Amino acid sequence: MARAATTADVFNAVAEPRRREILDVLAEGERPVNDLVRVLGLGQPQVSKHLRVLREVGAVEVRDEGRQRLYRLNGRALKPIHDWVRRYERSWEERFESLDAVLEEMGSTEEENHDRHDDRHGEGDAAR
Repeated sequence: MARAATTADVFNAVAEPRRREILDVLAEGERPVNDLVRVLGLGQPQVSKHLRVLREVGAVEVRDEGRQRLYRLNGRALKPIHDWVRRYERSWEERFESLDAVLEEMGSTEEENHDRHDDRHGEGDAAR
């Protein structure tokens, strides 16, 4: 099956790590391209190319203010990603709960072993 064009949907667009970094920066607020260049440590042509892709899928919006172009995040365009990931949230929660139970049991076992060790060596509560 042929791979979809990067601009086909937001999933493909954010598959690129640099674009996710741009979104992370823009999540903090509106920025001109020069700020993005400075913060990300990339060249202006690279940042502009990534911004173009993000604009084409609607994840980023741009507005002109004087001679500057200000970019901002469009969270609505990221909703399909949120909705997709959300389906797995229950599974993660169940796994974290299981992990918590295992860790709690390990902690109890370790504490019991420590107490037995103290009792064998005369370091129990009576010796204190």
